Amino acid sequence: MTLKVLQFGASGQMARETVRRAPRHGMVLTALSREQADLADPEAVARIVAQADADLVINAAAYTAVDKAESERDLAFLINAETPGALARACAARGLPLVHVSTDYVFNGQAGRPWREDDPVAPLNVYGDSKLAGELAILGSGARAAILRTSWVFSAHGANFVKTMLRLADRAELKVVDDQVGRPTFAGDLAEAALAVGARLARDENAAGGVFHFAGEGAVSWFEFAAAIFAMRGGPGPEIMPIPTRDYPLPAARPHNSVLDCARVERAFGIVPRAWRDGLGETLAELAQA
Repeated sequence: MTLKVLQFGASGQMARETVRRAPRHGMVLTALSREQADLADPEAVARIVAQADADLVINAAAYTAVDKAESERDLAFLINAETPGALARACAARGLPLVHVSTDYVFNGQAGRPWREDDPVAPLNVYGDSKLAGELAILGSGARAAILRTSWVFSAHGANFVKTMLRLADRAELKVVDDQVGRPTFAGDLAEAALAVGARLARDENAAGGVFHFAGEGAVSWFEFAAAIFAMRGGPGPEIMPIPTRDYPLPAARPHNSVLDCARVERAFGIVPRAWRDGLGETLAELAQA
């Protein structure tokens, strides 16, 4: 059975990858851009869901300007919390399953092990607060939903750490934080996980819902990630210098440990994260071709 998918978000990293990959999953995916669906208008988004010819809804859109959110709290909460709640309630009213993407930033980063889905949440910044509020709104909506928390997303599209490093490649030296650790996630792999989870929800009423973690296999610091980017790219590059977070102050605090435990998504859906280095190789190859 071909699944009809309504997706909020068309130009983001994961959104572009779901559009590219949906046909492989037996799906016809309609991705709505910001102009077609204003995430700052919860009622309009709910109306779109109420009228859609769809079997599954994916929310791949969000307010993601982490530092800017510190001064735009109301807008961040509107897009990341109020609208997902309205969207989920509209899905519940129609019995439509929902896949929603969240973040490692719901945690405070102080655990000495990878974060599990049932660990206490305590965001350090407004962005994390707003994403957590969105999770709670969805979980309380009555919708059959799966929330995928992820981390350190990169691809050949949009703004991300890999592209930032390559843009700065002609510098003699780069200082990169070495005391924040996470699992980099290739947007293509995240899209595959979202589509697989969504397909199961749409085709199996007994499929597990709730919160799941999905991130690339392997934990590194930003410094180690940067070193891997230039090593895999090859050729001349800057000298990369490790620095502590305190030497790179930003408006929004970041968790020191963002490593997510992804065992639950494997148990529930059989999804085993690939090594992030595989996705990095694909990203670098696509950027080279472009």
